[in-house]
Amino acid sequence: MPQTPVIEIRNLHKAYGTLDVLKGVSINAQMGDVIALIGSSGSGKSTLLRCCNLLEDSQQGDILFKGEPVRWKGSGSNRQPADRAQVTRIRTNLSMVFQSFNLWSHMTVLQNVMEAPVHVLRQDRAEVEARARSLLDKVGIGAKADVYPAQMSGGQQQRAAIARALCMEPEALLFDEPTSALDPELEQEVIRVIKALAQEGRTMLIVTHDMRLAADVAANVVFLHDGRIEEQGPPASLFKTPQTARLKQFLSHSLAD
Repeated sequence: MPQTPVIEIRNLHKAYGTLDVLKGVSINAQMGDVIALIGSSGSGKSTLLRCCNLLEDSQQGDILFKGEPVRWKGSGSNRQPADRAQVTRIRTNLSMVFQSFNLWSHMTVLQNVMEAPVHVLRQDRAEVEARARSLLDKVGIGAKADVYPAQMSGGQQQRAAIARALCMEPEALLFDEPTSALDPELEQEVIRVIKALAQEGRTMLIVTHDMRLAADVAANVVFLHDGRIEEQGPPASLFKTPQTARLKQFLSHSLAD
């Protein structure tokens, strides 16, 4: 019997006014899949991630979480989710890690990690604190639990953001350019954590500009161009023998950087 995907996107369309950003994109992520989304700036990859997590409303197509379709009301530019409780439930199971960390500056690292499980999921504070401290240890910043984000490096802040996402105990993790705001040395700290999560069998969608990260952690790489999937496949074949001129051109620039 075929396994139900954790995330299934079918023929998704998204526009901002007259600008079509996604033009019929379909992606499946089974449990344990790591999918890297690559492409030039403006190709639609970050928009796809935000639509998946229902941070953006799409105009056409289906989004399913573990076989359950998002329910919509309205159509076209007026389409929006019909069930806010469903949106909240899906978002808590698809934790997102942003490029800019998005940590609350007035809270300590530990408070940042605990905030959503305690106040959104209404979980026991003592249990959440124990889990949060364990996750901070896991990402290598346990000693920073009681400091504020401004007192940490960018790499440490991103690892705190990953611990915060994990503390929700999500079904899948969504990474939007998790290393692009970091210098190369700090970038490696975050890449090590993402690699470890992949080895654990976490389901992940990763938007990245880093082809080495995509090659190292992803089972499948999806190349978006102009709002469509231009090419996809295992990184070994996609990077070594690209089939389309657009992907060849993209890789020649990306791998030269």
